[in-house]
Amino acid sequence: MSGQTGTELRASDAALIQKIVQRDESALAALYDRYASLLSSLLNRILRDTQASEEILQDVFFQLWMNAAQFDPARGSLPGWLAVIARNRAISRLRRHTPSAGEELRETTVIVPVNLENAITQQQLLGRVMGALGNLSTEQRAAIELAYFEGLTHSEIASRTGDPLGTVKTRIRTAVESLKRNLLS
Repeated sequence: MSGQTGTELRASDAALIQKIVQRDESALAALYDRYASLLSSLLNRILRDTQASEEILQDVFFQLWMNAAQFDPARGSLPGWLAVIARNRAISRLRRHTPSAGEELRETTVIVPVNLENAITQQQLLGRVMGALGNLSTEQRAAIELAYFEGLTHSEIASRTGDPLGTVKTRIRTAVESLKRNLLS
């Protein structure tokens, strides 16, 4: 990724997507080499299971192979699209063990309009996210991490932490609003 600007990388991603649509396996391999480590880190953080993370990583790239034409670069970056697919699959896998998980996860999602096209942008975004998380109270940060990275519902977080359900909901709602302010400003 180094050496390419964000614009060059987006153009490169778009060209590789078109080659995948035409069934060029080398294009899929190039995108795998480019984004597998980013996705693997995300999956390992959510699942804490290397084997499950590897399975989902393969599923994500299989889905890319089968559905490359569905990617719309006007709606966001390719790594962002892949990260959302990976996160959703990981959360679905976690939910199979806790089928009571409902719509609460949507409240913990913060969409940041930054393209993750290169290592510098990734590092800058990581720094912003860590800074924003650092501005949260310990309780808010713990609730966000349990909801986002472990896929727990509000009720499950309350049960695990021993806090009242209303308190958990308020912490998460307040934390998400704080993160949005800090990351989108």
